[in-house]
Amino acid sequence: MANGDDDPQVYRALALPDKALEAGGVEILRLGIIKDELYVSALPAFTAPSQWGEVLAEVAGRLGAIYAAQNTALDQKDVTVQIAEAFVSELGAQPVKARARPKAKARAKPRAKPKASAARSRPKKPAARPAARRKKR
Repeated sequence: MANGDDDPQVYRALALPDKALEAGGVEILRLGIIKDELYVSALPAFTAPSQWGEVLAEVAGRLGAIYAAQNTALDQKDVTVQIAEAFVSELGAQPVKARARPKAKARAKPRAKPKASAARSRPKKPAARPAARRKKR
């Protein structure tokens, strides 16, 4: 059985954190497994549903810390990445394969511009007028 208890009539709920008992707060999410099926109760606590993404990311990180604390062979970051990969896979995303960085291309020397003959070359800007010929404003 998923909860490790032989009595199917017993629902093993987690204890509230001491901080919640001291300071109060609001429960926004409760998950349970009953007969191998996931049950979810949630409070729509956020204006934007996308804020749940931030909460779920925080949950993944904390689960990574819990697993790493219980098993020294596990690293928090690795566990968190495994959870994130499974999460996006369940949502139907395709796994992203790591790509090698593209090698830096050798820069080619700039080609020299053909020199124009003196007769055909024109200055880009007109020459400034001599001071005596400037119009006064």
